[in-house]
Amino acid sequence: MKASAAVMPAIAWMVFAAPCDAQWRRFGGNPEARAATAMAGEMLAGHNETRARVGAPPLTWSRELAAVAQDWANTLMARDQFNHRPGTPFGENLFEVRGGSVSPAEVVGRWSAQARNYDHKSNRCRGVCGHYTQVVWRATRRVGCGVARGPGREVWVCNYDPPGNVAGETPY
Repeated sequence: MKASAAVMPAIAWMVFAAPCDAQWRRFGGNPEARAATAMAGEMLAGHNETRARVGAPPLTWSRELAAVAQDWANTLMARDQFNHRPGTPFGENLFEVRGGSVSPAEVVGRWSAQARNYDHKSNRCRGVCGHYTQVVWRATRRVGCGVARGPGREVWVCNYDPPGNVAGETPY
């Protein structure tokens, strides 16, 4: 009994002194991390479904690009702005909603719906189609996205590497 009594305080200290992420893993994961993982999976699936329709190879998820996208989404939210990041080496799609919220599938769906405005034969847009052409750009290999949410507003950002929408080239 004396040995077990001496061990118990040490075990209790180890459990409570463990880093927060270790505690979350023990109890089924950090809810915010699970939500981010789910968002990443849905965004990647939406992109790859659209790309498959035109024969473009699937993208992989990039945590690096997701961190850059999340940083810019947070910045846009804090500044109450909606514009592309100046000087970025990546391709970038933006989406904003006010007075509601959307799912990752809806965001990618809105960009993908621009396909109706793109004429592959002439490589021209009738209206807006640049978000779509970035989604399906054949040379792009990685994507990472982030979303910032505030009262009555969401800002979604996806970054692409290598970037698409190169003048004079077709997306697929």
